[in-house]
Amino acid sequence: MQSVRMHLVQLLLPLFDNDGQTFPDSTMRGIREELAARFGGFTAFSRTPAEGVWSKQGSNVRDDIILVEVMVEELDVTWWRHFREELEQRLRQQSLVVRVFSVTRL
Repeated sequence: MQSVRMHLVQLLLPLFDNDGQTFPDSTMRGIREELAARFGGFTAFSRTPAEGVWSKQGSNVRDDIILVEVMVEELDVTWWRHFREELEQRLRQQSLVVRVFSVTRL
């Protein structure tokens, strides 16, 4: 089997909106279904949320997040940028982290 160069796209998705309200299950399910339909699958680390903390105007802000990953051979930066912007609106966030790493599938 030959090694394949791929891109690992990671989305850090909050579990709560900015008012502290939990998103309906249908919201996260819809995001996952969209990723599965477009890319054939995804991995979600959702059993134990990660804790994100950052400083904003002199105080710490905390978020519970889940990590969703998608592996793709071709990286469509424009699509991912638009998808991030759409998710920011859908999840009522000022910004979301979507990051990409080059990986080799063995």
